[in-house]
Amino acid sequence: MKNEAMELTWPAEGVAQVTLTRAAEMNTLTHALLDGLEEVLASLKGPGTRALIITGSGRAFCCGAHLDYFAEDRLGRDAGFVLRDTYLERIARIFDSLEEQPYPVIAAINGFALGGGCELALSCDFRLMSKAARIGLPEVKLGAIAGAGGVQKLARHVGRGKALEWILLASHVDAEEAERRGLVYAVTEPDQLLPEALHLADHLKGLSPRAIAQSKAAIYLAEDADLRSARRYGLEALSLLVGSEDWKEGIAAFHAKRPPQFG
Repeated sequence: MKNEAMELTWPAEGVAQVTLTRAAEMNTLTHALLDGLEEVLASLKGPGTRALIITGSGRAFCCGAHLDYFAEDRLGRDAGFVLRDTYLERIARIFDSLEEQPYPVIAAINGFALGGGCELALSCDFRLMSKAARIGLPEVKLGAIAGAGGVQKLARHVGRGKALEWILLASHVDAEEAERRGLVYAVTEPDQLLPEALHLADHLKGLSPRAIAQSKAAIYLAEDADLRSARRYGLEALSLLVGSEDWKEGIAAFHAKRPPQFG
């Protein structure tokens, strides 16, 4: 699958990879790119997908909104609300949907992940960064704010104080600092980024897909629910897993002292 802004490949069985391909335009979030992401996510439904890797090309992972869409002469008097309804809400919905996928989503951050590109990375379950990459929400330089969930998600990842620092100073955060703050899973040499992402995906493939799906849902729910509600969800999730094919295989493999083979 390929369109003018992205390409879907399968570098390993069960592992999908989306590569943003508009390197000359820093892989900004055009409607074509959003169309492609929606199409990809729809196509990956089903048990055959065990992990998704998202990466960029050229100097950027993704440098956020496509600023040509912000021209006032194209939008009219109510420009901000037109953008909200026709563009920004769409970005937020697609990014939020990455958290809702039953399989792990890995951001392989090859270069600049700024603005909406940072929000895209924050919506993935794992983030790997090249040593050459930079990440941040520098919208204050443009008189704007990250509106697709980045402010909230960054604060949850690194804490309020560090989020205030990075956002209000419009910081371009390097990979080592991001790793120190717990924002990224691993930092790699540029040429090892995709091999490391594939290694992580391969490890995840060996685990129960049903348990991964339920664990993801429980973790994200816990951010928004009170403790008792979140705990009740976890109990229900466990109840659904007990007796499933993954459960039976996991228990059998444990007793036989062999690696499990999940379908």
